[in-house]
Amino acid sequence: MEIFKYMEQYDYEQLLFCQDKESGLKAIIAIHDTTLGPALGGTRMWMYESEEAAIEDALRLARGMTYKNAAAGLNLGGGKTVIIGDPRKDKNEAMFRAFGRFIQGLNGRYITAEDVGTTVADMDIIYQETDYVTGISPEFGSSGNPSPVTAYGVYRGMKAAAKEAFGTDSLEGKVIAVQGVGNVAYNLCRHLHEEGAKLIVTDINKEAVQRVVEEFDAKAVDPNDIYGVDCDIFAPCALGGIINDQTIPQLKAKVIAGAANNQLKEARHGDIIHEMGIVYAPDYVINAGGVINVADELYGYNRERALKKVEQIYNNIEKVFEISKRDNIPTYKAADRLAEERIEKMRKSRSQFLQNGQHILSRRRNR
Repeated sequence: MEIFKYMEQYDYEQLLFCQDKESGLKAIIAIHDTTLGPALGGTRMWMYESEEAAIEDALRLARGMTYKNAAAGLNLGGGKTVIIGDPRKDKNEAMFRAFGRFIQGLNGRYITAEDVGTTVADMDIIYQETDYVTGISPEFGSSGNPSPVTAYGVYRGMKAAAKEAFGTDSLEGKVIAVQGVGNVAYNLCRHLHEEGAKLIVTDINKEAVQRVVEEFDAKAVDPNDIYGVDCDIFAPCALGGIINDQTIPQLKAKVIAGAANNQLKEARHGDIIHEMGIVYAPDYVINAGGVINVADELYGYNRERALKKVEQIYNNIEKVFEISKRDNIPTYKAADRLAEERIEKMRKSRSQFLQNGQHILSRRRNR
């Protein structure tokens, strides 16, 4: 892997390798862009096939966080950490404290949070060494479980998508197929049920399905049948890559809006559903409630303030649709453009500010 060539291609700022022999820490911190502010992104712990695979994952995820944070309207850039190891047996206190010291050494350029393979307890250990960590325990001033807030953001974004497709953002009477009913989707189903939507749900966890059926009067179907059900909105809330060559021909929904990450198997699948006239709410815009919520911790967490920011996901999804129509592009590309335009606007503003400052200094020297 030609690291500098890759970094130059996608305009990365920094890639750091952190190791601590005593604890076994092997971490890679990728900082993609800090134009809008410090880089915020979680710490993932995983058994990677190779060090190159770990580097690629850190870089890919960091860039994704730049776009997610920018599209969410946060004054934060994008970064990510991967720790190479088995999260079930390789964790220890010394490892996360050493990692916390590395973060502290960046002096605020990077702020971390939990991700796949790490927990709130791990973040609490990191917090002993640095203030640049979010998603810690509530007793330390954290926001707690992010699932309800993420779900609320998806609910708001779904209403915006419904307005685009049906002319009204009311979900009353709409048939919504929810794929996966984990913590986020359960809370989403609660919002949808309270508004009067009709739910069709599925999950490999039968107990989770039964809970939603009993509490929200939902209809359950087999996991393989969820794509083809007659519905108005399809809400992917489980695995990524589920909008693909096999599932697209089955879809009957006019809207795709859900909490899952990386819903498009390939970029071309976003082109296909656009051509079909399906309204797609890009995943990293609609599911940004969690990162908006933890970002509020940086100001001293206030739940009411955080929820008001999460409500803006409705407006962010509307902006995506506006760009899609303005530029005649699919919504997944419009989401990227929304983020890129905001970053570019800030870069130009900073450049103009610096130029003005240099002009003033030059005038002073010439006096």
